[in-house]
Amino acid sequence: MKTSGYALIVGLLVLTGCFNHNKFLVESDYSYQGNFKKYTSFNFANDGALENDSIDYETIKDAIKYQMQIHGYKFTEKKPSILVFYKIFNSNLQYNGYYQPELNEWIKRGNEDEAYDPVKYSLINGTLLIQFVDSKKNQSIWQGYASGVFDVNNDNNERYMKSAVRSIFDKYRMFVEGYIMNAKNDEF
Repeated sequence: MKTSGYALIVGLLVLTGCFNHNKFLVESDYSYQGNFKKYTSFNFANDGALENDSIDYETIKDAIKYQMQIHGYKFTEKKPSILVFYKIFNSNLQYNGYYQPELNEWIKRGNEDEAYDPVKYSLINGTLLIQFVDSKKNQSIWQGYASGVFDVNNDNNERYMKSAVRSIFDKYRMFVEGYIMNAKNDEF
């Protein structure tokens, strides 16, 4: 009994150490002008800002593409409804964001007259920013960012890069209209 109790404590300490390694600020905000129920497709507008040769941008791009497809968006070269930008910042910066209700809650309420409540974030070196732009309006509709996710200790770890992208997409809880219902029906 004592041995299993010690093993449990050691296991928890090891897990806590793993979680602390991956702690970073993850936030998102969106435009109240976005028509999120109408977006169905995407394409990339850039290949990241290649400021850091040690980072595998193709892995980041593939992880973003995977997450977009999980949310039901189709990748297309012609006339995508969303253009996806991404960038890793190699210096600290002050970033303007907004306190907002969760995106899916805001859409359920249908309140387009919501006021923006600005907040400044201090983002540190290695921040990953993913931004969606409405391709017809040429307007930013959503952005998610994870501060300090890339540094010399982890920027070449593929699993870590995918985890950073996923942590940002955890803030984007929108799916293409009808996608989840169709996916459930496809299982039967």
